[in-house]
Amino acid sequence: MPDVEYLEAMVTDVSFGEGVRVVKPVNLYGCTIGDGCFIGPFVEIQRDTVVGARTRIQSHSFLCEMVTVGEDCFIGHGVMTINDRFKDGGPSSAREDWAATHIGNRVSIGSNVTLLPVRICDDVVVGAGAVVTKDISEPGVYAGNPARKIRSLEG
Repeated sequence: MPDVEYLEAMVTDVSFGEGVRVVKPVNLYGCTIGDGCFIGPFVEIQRDTVVGARTRIQSHSFLCEMVTVGEDCFIGHGVMTINDRFKDGGPSSAREDWAATHIGNRVSIGSNVTLLPVRICDDVVVGAGAVVTKDISEPGVYAGNPARKIRSLEG
């Protein structure tokens, strides 16, 4: 019989704000979760990630190290962030090869979106299934692969 190490999902070394709701099972470690946030089941949030106040993160989403999410955001089901650019053609365990992702305030990210290391300004909607490969510096609605602006937000 092979030697197998079984690990369990955990919540450890997390700084929680007031009124946070977490639906287990989750894997949260070394991160900061702001006031009034909701974290759905089967979510992983890694160390050195900050989630701003009143942000909702739906089930099956993954926020890797070096992600910052602003306030009043919505992260849909199955959203994936990536911090490793595979600059040498494969994964790197060297943190200096990784890059950060910064998501502004009032950003809604649809289900099954993939975010490469990018900066997203305030007041953006990213449509379901989009792949964000470049910074978004202008408010609006973005969709596609690669994501592009398809319209302005109605004010």
